[in-house]
Amino acid sequence: MSALALLLAGSASVVLVMSVLWLLGIRARNFSYVDIGWSANFALLALVYGALGGGDPTRRALIGAMFSLWSLRLAWHLARRVLGAPEEGRYLELRREWGAAGEAALNRRMYRFFMLQAALNVFLSLPLLIACRNPAAGVSASEWLGVAIWAAGLAGESLADAQLARFKADPGHRGRVCEVGLWRYSRHPNYFFEWTIWVGYASFALGSPPWGWAGLLMPALMLHFLLNVTGIRATEAQALRSKGDAYREYQRRTSAFVPLPRRR
Repeated sequence: MSALALLLAGSASVVLVMSVLWLLGIRARNFSYVDIGWSANFALLALVYGALGGGDPTRRALIGAMFSLWSLRLAWHLARRVLGAPEEGRYLELRREWGAAGEAALNRRMYRFFMLQAALNVFLSLPLLIACRNPAAGVSASEWLGVAIWAAGLAGESLADAQLARFKADPGHRGRVCEVGLWRYSRHPNYFFEWTIWVGYASFALGSPPWGWAGLLMPALMLHFLLNVTGIRATEAQALRSKGDAYREYQRRTSAFVPLPRRR
């Protein structure tokens, strides 16, 4: 199957998923479902590209497993937080901002937002597509390096999520800032290790010339999103609204992204 046909098949798959989640979001008045879909769609793309990519089977299985394990773990983590819970603060803000013109206008803008997330799924999965079309036998050094970086990122992200979940599960911590484990050294260790995972994907893609270099765009784009768009900026705005001065003190003492020793 050609690269264009693969892209079209992958795009149709994630658009269908996001459209269904958008309808569910309207029905439940909870557009937080988009986060689950964005995460799970990478496993769906791994299945499509892995099955139809036509490249070396070992390479397809390896990169497919990397994307799928990360994708499904993150989707499960988000689903436990989102399902049955009120709409998250970020989407409540969008609801207030976009809903001023009425419910129909809000739903249209939210659909465009869901489709933007689907487009990002397809674009960010280019390292997966490139690797799945590589017919060369064997796994290169840059690909094994990518596996190692990815594994470190997945372990760090999983640990950070587990530490935060345990902290929030204690009723005595309600309204307090999590400063345990990795969260003592970074305000967003989950985002840092998420970015590390994308560095691993980029390294893996470098083993598939001539287009493997395009994989380097993904950690750069992900870093921009994490630092400036839907990551740290939105999360910290919500934390300041809910925790106030306690979070401002946490900001003063703790690195925003890279885990570092605390400032006095």
